[in-house]
Amino acid sequence: MKKNLLPGIPPFLSDAVHYEVIMGSMAYGVSNDSSDMDVYGFAIPPKSDIFPHLRGEIPGFDLAQPKFQQYQQHHIYDSSALGGRGREYDLTIYSIAKYFRLLMDNNPNIVDSLFVPRNCILHSTAVGERVREQRKLFIHKGCWAKFKGYAYAQMHKMKTKQPEGKRAKMVEQYGYDVKFAYHVVRLLLEVEQLLIEQDMDLTLHKEQLKAIRRGEWDMQQVEEFFIKKEQHLEQCYEQSKLPFKADQNAIRQLLLECLEMHYGSLRECISQPGLAEATLDQIQLLINQYQQRIK
Repeated sequence: MKKNLLPGIPPFLSDAVHYEVIMGSMAYGVSNDSSDMDVYGFAIPPKSDIFPHLRGEIPGFDLAQPKFQQYQQHHIYDSSALGGRGREYDLTIYSIAKYFRLLMDNNPNIVDSLFVPRNCILHSTAVGERVREQRKLFIHKGCWAKFKGYAYAQMHKMKTKQPEGKRAKMVEQYGYDVKFAYHVVRLLLEVEQLLIEQDMDLTLHKEQLKAIRRGEWDMQQVEEFFIKKEQHLEQCYEQSKLPFKADQNAIRQLLLECLEMHYGSLRECISQPGLAEATLDQIQLLINQYQQRIK
């Protein structure tokens, strides 16, 4: 992230963003020069935001001080984009703790951010790469309910939302909002990959999605696709080898690892109950093994 780029941005973000990617149609391989551009990422805020006890805050007694959760800015204009023609984009940067929570919930937008193609990664540190390497750790069978819910929402908007601006012109041209339609299909195809392959290529179905955006499907085809795919995905859910829920302990360890990479030692931040006892048990085990060998 460029320093002093945006007014109102928390100062710490200039050195705290660890992962920043292009989302939306560019990540799905279906964009054109007029496509909207969304940038998502995560940052590690000051240590006392993650561990408020470090500033002497007593939960339940003190009024909780504001903590960084996310920074969001719409309609940012980059005059240098597209060879000087300029482009607007929306930016959302999450606290790493909130980002991990949304990933654990299998929020489709946040899950997608870890599976974008390499050419859509704007910035990634060692922490960002570590999280991306472990992206499959967050995926579980709950992805089906989440992605289906988002697809339902897009279907409902396609049928009922009153179009405005560019969307009104789209509806006039194609008879319905093809952007909502392509998102319906995209979400179902993505979750199909997750359930079957435990992995995801966001551009795998780009030609099919482009055809929908060109108006080559009518609304009835989209609705029929949804019904048939939903039935198929219910079977995929039953047969999927994904875990039923996320391994929260493993994800917590990954979070602590990332925080330690950013802050340094977390010794004064967090206690690890049982660590001393576990160490003593390991020492005793080694002693016992040694005594067995010298007998």
